[in-house]
Amino acid sequence: MLIPATILTGFLGSGKTTLLKRVLSEAHGQKIAVIENEFGEENIDNDILVTETKEQIIQMSNGCVCCTIREDLRTTLQDLAAKKRKGELDFDRVVIETTGLADPGPVAQTFFMDDEVAESFLLDSILTLVDAKHAAQQLNDRQEARRQVGFADQIFISKADLVSSAELDALQHRLKHMNPRAPQRSVHFGEVSISEVFDLRGFNLNAKLDIDPEFLSGDGHGHEHHDHHDHAHGEHCDHPSHQHEHGHHHHHDDDVKSFVFKAVRPFDPAKLEDFLGAMVNVYGPRMLRYKGVLHMKGTERKVIFQGVHQLMGSDLGPEWVKNEPRMSKMVFIGIELPKDIFLQGLEQCLN
Repeated sequence: MLIPATILTGFLGSGKTTLLKRVLSEAHGQKIAVIENEFGEENIDNDILVTETKEQIIQMSNGCVCCTIREDLRTTLQDLAAKKRKGELDFDRVVIETTGLADPGPVAQTFFMDDEVAESFLLDSILTLVDAKHAAQQLNDRQEARRQVGFADQIFISKADLVSSAELDALQHRLKHMNPRAPQRSVHFGEVSISEVFDLRGFNLNAKLDIDPEFLSGDGHGHEHHDHHDHAHGEHCDHPSHQHEHGHHHHHDDDVKSFVFKAVRPFDPAKLEDFLGAMVNVYGPRMLRYKGVLHMKGTERKVIFQGVHQLMGSDLGPEWVKNEPRMSKMVFIGIELPKDIFLQGLEQCLN
């Protein structure tokens, strides 16, 4: 059995530690190993830890395990898996808490690149915590914050009670543009039920592809066909989230953006592989997450594909159902990606 792993990322002060404490102290019968990828920030409070050991792995009073990373993540994960195999440590899953401004990309890639890690662990999902009170400023000022939104499989908005409903609405609207596939939830002081945090299968290739159906419908409510209602987000936009604190209009145009490709004609597998390979070669560092369900020539089954940065994987999914319309849907989330090049290139890969 592979050990599921969750990456918890989020803005400084967004309540990651509160959420973690809640998850760790809730009596859910799961033993969780927490890896703190933190430097100097407030770590999990010592009062819930049993700290009679000088080792970097600390056993908690309710059986959970905590470790602070002093070496790289790979070593820590291998070490934990080895201890579990030998029966020295008992845990069911791993949560990796990254520093407030970390890029979750390399952390996620560890699970794909390292054979030893991949043999023991399964990356379940990336959760991003967004602090509603400071989000607009942080998203305007810090690319790392925007990246964390782009990577998320699930977004938790904390401190929503400290902002007006118009501000919250504007923030959700903005986050949806950056990442249409991550469901958003406002959470109150870390009160989240465990089922909303674990086993989300954001990285499971056979998981259903969660893109807001409205986003895909392109019926004017969705934000897919930018060309004909781009003005909505241009200079005249007075959404509170799109302005700077000092009130003047700010042409809010985040560098982390998403776009969707849809097609009814099937893909030619060789052409698609060549094209995506070339794109990943050039734009990989700026491609945060991309996913798709593809209608591929030569198979009666759906092809599910996804990637993080330069790493791509695909998998045969279930068969197309008898009267189901066969079509491909892909979503790309990245930094300043040339949408036109992608869309035209994908179009040329169709059979």
